[in-house]
Amino acid sequence: MAKESMKARERKRIATVARYAEKRKALKEAGDYEGLDKLPRNASPVRLHNRDKIDGRPRGYMRKFGISRVRFREMALAGKIPGVTKSSW
Repeated sequence: MAKESMKARERKRIATVARYAEKRKALKEAGDYEGLDKLPRNASPVRLHNRDKIDGRPRGYMRKFGISRVRFREMALAGKIPGVTKSSW
């Protein structure tokens, strides 16, 4: 489980990226790299990090499901993810 402060920081980054998206796009098209330098660092979408939607775990993220591998395994074994079953051979 991630710390609440880390999850809050990531939510703040997402909001900042959304707020400056249009401005970044205009500056990039104009080729104004000095203007881009004056924007906040967290306005860049590169700084976003995928996190588990349930507990905020930053590693082992499965993009298709939006959760971490640990949470995926728990939910799959409990039958909470439709169409996913434990394989055996």
